[in-house]
Amino acid sequence: MSRFTFEPRDARLRDGKHVHVRPLVPADQDELLEAFHRLGAEARYMRFMVAVRTPNVARLREVLESFPEKGLAIAATVPADDGIDIAGAASCMLLPDDRTCEFAITIVPDWASKGLGRVLMDAIIGASRQGGLEQMRGYILAQNTPMLRLANRLGFATRRDPDDPSVKIATLDLRR
Repeated sequence: MSRFTFEPRDARLRDGKHVHVRPLVPADQDELLEAFHRLGAEARYMRFMVAVRTPNVARLREVLESFPEKGLAIAATVPADDGIDIAGAASCMLLPDDRTCEFAITIVPDWASKGLGRVLMDAIIGASRQGGLEQMRGYILAQNTPMLRLANRLGFATRRDPDDPSVKIATLDLRR
């Protein structure tokens, strides 16, 4: 049984647009691949911390199939001509200590700076707290100032990664 639960909901962004936020499922693979291709080289680098030109489809499938037992992944979707588009996604993966999770977030550039990152982060933080986790951690490139600002506004403490000065480790005590 999973400790992660998430009820789908609609959210209004700062620009007045609406997104539907819901858990990702394996059937979302094709939409996630489309979202990946809408990311520019810089957005991919900020998310994956290396230059990624093509997605690892096998790894994506493996990760999608691990939810909700090993974590939670959510997507913000918007209507599109072919059904939906994914405007952004966030995940938190349970770490081996069973008390900590690691987050990751990706926002499609057309949806950046609209408050979507805050919506997604608030959602996974809330779900992690409800699941009884004690800490959330994420690795953020030191040059990714929008994400570092968001982490700061959300109460994360950040410090340089001792193994890589180009990375900051953001941690949040979920017991507060």
